[in-house]
Amino acid sequence: MSKTIKIIKNRSDIGAGTRGADMGIDAIEIAAINEQSDYFTQYEFEDLETENESIYNKVTNSFGKRIEQVYNQCARLSDAVQRNLESNNFPLVLSGDHSSALGTISGIKAAYPNKRLGVVWIDAHADIHSPYTSPSGNIHGMPLAAALSEDNKACQVNEISADTEKYWFAMKNIGCQGAKVLASDVVYFGVRDTEEPEDKQIEALGIKNYMVHEVRYRGLEVCVNETLVTLAECDMIYISFDVDSMDCDLISYGTGTPVPKGFDQHEIIAIINQLIESKKVASVEFVEVNPLLDFKGNKMAETAFEVLDAVSKTIKENI
Repeated sequence: MSKTIKIIKNRSDIGAGTRGADMGIDAIEIAAINEQSDYFTQYEFEDLETENESIYNKVTNSFGKRIEQVYNQCARLSDAVQRNLESNNFPLVLSGDHSSALGTISGIKAAYPNKRLGVVWIDAHADIHSPYTSPSGNIHGMPLAAALSEDNKACQVNEISADTEKYWFAMKNIGCQGAKVLASDVVYFGVRDTEEPEDKQIEALGIKNYMVHEVRYRGLEVCVNETLVTLAECDMIYISFDVDSMDCDLISYGTGTPVPKGFDQHEIIAIINQLIESKKVASVEFVEVNPLLDFKGNKMAETAFEVLDAVSKTIKENI
């Protein structure tokens, strides 16, 4: 029995340091309308409840800002992803900030607790901080660490509160207890803006990062084929696409943490499509479109929709 694409709209930006990513989904929908596309009428969808009003709360967890509400949101998304997978749907997740990835990964693992999950993380950032190492306390920089159940206390610089510690522990155990993915089953594409604790953790865990210049020099197809070899023992793959993996000077600054010298949208489409064609992909997630920061009108959302539309066609052909 073939699967059906189900769009999960997660309009939450409380894990970010800059407001506006909660509007990213609407911006992508507007881009589709302006293209006279019927994309968003083709698929069933669900809107998740959010806790964006918590942005008005006084921050008391300085190294895990709004961690209680981010935990709640990730648990909510995990439940939605698990439910849709168990209903034979393909969860295509559109989220605000990248903290949501923990929810999606946890939901996949909850649906398939005995299967091995690989993660392809397409991003300018490693997102492998923890409250013990984060310079900002923004949890969109921590989802992969939580999914790996890695604190990186060897590089600890922060003394965190008991409340932060409690919710960080809870985040690492959403969906099912313990790590959702092995470090050997994580591959980065485009990561180029990291802090020292992340660099040391990436090296210690042996996570491969295909930087933009390597992909262009050695060939995109070669690098993706190597990724599939790396993840050969995985039963399924989750793809996390942060739009800041794209070149902000070429595309747009319409994202919370833009970084130059990234991919273009055609490279992103090719990377994701080649992975999907392996028929192992269980879910794809788009994050961090922020129209409030876009000085080119709605350019980032328009580009994200171009990617979304292209990869959705490939998903339909391979599920």
